[in-house]
Amino acid sequence: MSRNNEQGSARVKLIVFLVIFALVSYVGYMYLPVAVDSYYYKDFMQNKVDQAAALGYDSGWLKDQMVKIGPEYHVPPDALITAGPNDQRVELHVKFTRPISFPGYTYNYEFDQRSRVRHF
Repeated sequence: MSRNNEQGSARVKLIVFLVIFALVSYVGYMYLPVAVDSYYYKDFMQNKVDQAAALGYDSGWLKDQMVKIGPEYHVPPDALITAGPNDQRVELHVKFTRPISFPGYTYNYEFDQRSRVRHF
């Protein structure tokens, strides 16, 4: 009888492990694409700020570049994008919220990034 209890205990542990593993995998599946998009969008922001400073582009060009590439990184159309000179620097600020829906819960991923570079 002790052997059956040990087998039952092992099954319960396996089921608990599989449920936890499935939940963690699902959360990763939903969250990671948003995090990766944000990482690459931050990199794109910095590259465009560097380019604007080096080539003397104005803030309108910089904002247009961010709006144009936004859909590729799933940036919502209502994102707050401000660009312009600030204390002898080219500065770009982008802020938005992307909801990540889970069953019974919605997590709001907050993106709030500033990129700046000193004029050359």
